[in-house]
Amino acid sequence: MHSAQSGMKSTDGLRVGVAGIGYWGSKHVRTMRSLDSVSQVVVIDPSEERVAKLRHSFPEVHGYPDLEAALPAIDALVVATPPTTHAPLACAAMEAGKHVLVEKPFATGVQDAHRMVGMSRERDVVLMVGHTFEYHSAVWALREMVARGELGDLYYLDTSRLNLGLYQHDVNVLFDLAPHDISILNYVLGSTPVSVECWGSRHAHRRLEDIAYLRVCYDEPHVEANVHVSWLDPCKVRRMTVVGSSKMVVFDDLEGEERIRVHNKGVSQPDESADLTMPPMSYRYGEVVAPYLVVNEPLLVEDEHFVDCVLTGMSPLTDGANGLAVVEVLEAAQLSMKERREVFLEEVRRNLQNGFDRLPGKHALVGQEAV
Repeated sequence: MHSAQSGMKSTDGLRVGVAGIGYWGSKHVRTMRSLDSVSQVVVIDPSEERVAKLRHSFPEVHGYPDLEAALPAIDALVVATPPTTHAPLACAAMEAGKHVLVEKPFATGVQDAHRMVGMSRERDVVLMVGHTFEYHSAVWALREMVARGELGDLYYLDTSRLNLGLYQHDVNVLFDLAPHDISILNYVLGSTPVSVECWGSRHAHRRLEDIAYLRVCYDEPHVEANVHVSWLDPCKVRRMTVVGSSKMVVFDDLEGEERIRVHNKGVSQPDESADLTMPPMSYRYGEVVAPYLVVNEPLLVEDEHFVDCVLTGMSPLTDGANGLAVVEVLEAAQLSMKERREVFLEEVRRNLQNGFDRLPGKHALVGQEAV
């Protein structure tokens, strides 16, 4: 990992640039400004109107029209621009020795994700992905329950992330919403999938799928997860259900107080010698418990962690490899949707390597490719 203070020019604190000041970018401006270890926040956006509007709330924030103009004024960059620009901006910043936090999706393809990871290693800078839910106290609690075996043998997981909009310009609903759920699943299970099946369709948009269903299969632990994402649903839903042989858990991020509810419920099958006139399954109904959760703002925790990693040399919890793992699943899902079949992650990695083998200078570090 990089040496502490690598690439920094300010002795009073970290100077952070935020590229893109839409919904998420403006939130990063607010949280970064609240951190004592950040001395200055600047914004990078070609729209003078957006910059002027942001400065009504944060008058001390300076604006730049593009990354090149802002580079001398920053030590680290948050990339919150449209997804297809993530890799070019991140690589340009890292090429200049800047540390980078990239919003989800980390990249829109595995090759770009590999290039970003390679560039961070080559330049010895921090590269982090904004998988915000891995900094959420409810998701921490889910991971602990699974790790302790509190739920028993895992039967399946089910997630729904639905809303009416917001339609994106450059990626479909899969790349827009599914990174949240895939990153949560990988984190909670402490594993990455082996295969993906995906079904999607276009309704209100001619080019981009606005609903998608994924079946994500893991080997360790051996379990399947179902993911439903939609821009075309009348109800806003942000829910994950984890079903085990002993207990079941529901994480509803829209609940104000009881975001995690543990249901002491289950079913069991009688032995083969049981009376065949009896029901085939017995059901257990117990109490529903809402465990205490530390109240935190995940985005603030995430941004503070990024700054700490830059200042101390720690490796981020959601590092470039974490981002790459999610992009691999997304690319496999995209291929599955196109070819209507199950796609193994190893196939995606093999296709990527075959692509690199056909490039000039194939033995060079991936991150050395020009942006």
